[in-house]
Amino acid sequence: MSTPGKLERQIDKLKNMLLAMSAEVEASVRHAVTALEKMDAELAQKVMDGDERIDLMEVDLEEECLKVLALYQPVAIDLRFIVAVLKINNDLERIGDMAANIARRTLELCDQGGVEAPFNAGLMAEKVQAMLKKSLDALVNLDADLARSVLAADDEVDKINYAIHDRVIDSIRRNPAQLENYIRVLLAGRHLERIADHAANIAEDVIYLVEGEIVRHRA
Repeated sequence: MSTPGKLERQIDKLKNMLLAMSAEVEASVRHAVTALEKMDAELAQKVMDGDERIDLMEVDLEEECLKVLALYQPVAIDLRFIVAVLKINNDLERIGDMAANIARRTLELCDQGGVEAPFNAGLMAEKVQAMLKKSLDALVNLDADLARSVLAADDEVDKINYAIHDRVIDSIRRNPAQLENYIRVLLAGRHLERIADHAANIAEDVIYLVEGEIVRHRA
């Protein structure tokens, strides 16, 4: 009779570990964007140094999920939750990688004396971070409607990314001597867009968890 209670405590532990990792990842993204906007090499290096911590959190959470699967053999909603956590855990780790990539581009730009980004990184980053937060809130609250709002926001971020590409190409035409630096700026924007994609992946997993509906790859 004690097994259901123990499983419930383990599920709560997984939730707390996931939330701790998400907070770490969100902070990493926020710092990476700030470093890019301010050409702050020290902050960019801090983001890169923190990527290993996120990697370790991913491994710990995966091991905990596998332990719960082995010991308690969960079924139904509990099993779907653990599977979702495993997938979301991977997406969070990839978001951490994207933040580190933004920081790496920033360090490269700082080494070249910096360059003014021809787009508002803060605007795009704000939307991307909102997507990430909503996707995680949707998971905690099992809110499929909130998850669907994340998917809708992903289209908006894609449009911003297209506009960024156009602005960077125009800047290259006007100042070809800065070609390599503008490409680094373009890559930073692409890394942000990939963060949005991973947030959308999390939202899709939440919808499956709540409703049993697979929405991935649907138009």
